[in-house]
Amino acid sequence: MTQKSPIFAVAPMIDWTDRHCRYFHRQISRQALLYTEMVVADAIIHGPRDRLLGHDAAEHPLALQLGGSDPAKLAEAVKISESYGYDEINLNVGCPSDRVQSGTFGACLMLTPETVAECIAAMKRVATVPVTVKCRIGVDEQEPEQALPELITRVLDAGADAIWIHARKAWLKGLSPKENREIPPLDYEIVYRMKQRWPDVLIGINGGIRTLDEAAAHLAHVDGVMLGRVAYQNAAILAEVDQRFFGAPAGEPDWEDLRDRMMIYAERHIASGGRLQHVARHMVGLFTGLPGARRYRQILSTDAAKSGAGPEVLAAAFAAVDFSGVEQEAVSA
Repeated sequence: MTQKSPIFAVAPMIDWTDRHCRYFHRQISRQALLYTEMVVADAIIHGPRDRLLGHDAAEHPLALQLGGSDPAKLAEAVKISESYGYDEINLNVGCPSDRVQSGTFGACLMLTPETVAECIAAMKRVATVPVTVKCRIGVDEQEPEQALPELITRVLDAGADAIWIHARKAWLKGLSPKENREIPPLDYEIVYRMKQRWPDVLIGINGGIRTLDEAAAHLAHVDGVMLGRVAYQNAAILAEVDQRFFGAPAGEPDWEDLRDRMMIYAERHIASGGRLQHVARHMVGLFTGLPGARRYRQILSTDAAKSGAGPEVLAAAFAAVDFSGVEQEAVSA
């Protein structure tokens, strides 16, 4: 096993973890492993590569998640991505969305583990960084106790460096992507058993993890923990990650410094032809629970979307928050 355990990661999420989101998250945690949205191999080969693969150097450590089921195309996408300097390449074998299924990749690949193995082998032949897999415990009528070990065995034989497991089945028929994140029951124990079976392989867990206490509890059984929606919707949770999991010195977050850095970043993005909303939309949930958070959200949700909005909107939003307050906002906030 050549890859160092990332310990704590923010999950790849389509339409959410774009470059602006990742830059924002990196300002809160210096150590968490960040992932791109899933990028389809065909898009990299034929599409606007800089837009799809470009990122700020500050985002590292950063993994690129690829989607696809054609070994040759995935290998070509890996070769193209090489010059962009990602720290890891991850193959999506877990996304249940319709647009992924229509391309015969994502979670439906759980049904053809031999294809996944061929993809990993092709990617490994050209990659100079670790190649990993993110999967479910099974799909549809599969028996996870059989399907998951078979997939893991095949991809490890093909050279995979780590396995991230979303501890739920995916139902490809009858459930929406949102329902697939919530309805299939979580089975953390099967992920723990996979780690026991492959003690020398980096195995990480994902799915339904809401707090850093829960993350710490999982790390007693596996090598890595991946948070998804909660890290996006309440990014302040990342402020304790470096101290708790990576030994960084204790200290209160410097929210004013974060504001200033995000204002500089937003100004740079606007100057290059972007809009403030592209950046601000990822910051809306930052201060959930603090006095003034409702006003903060209102400012970012409305003023940042206006034509010509500039970084001063971020300053106004931060000014609405009482950082000395400890009282929780009402649930209706």
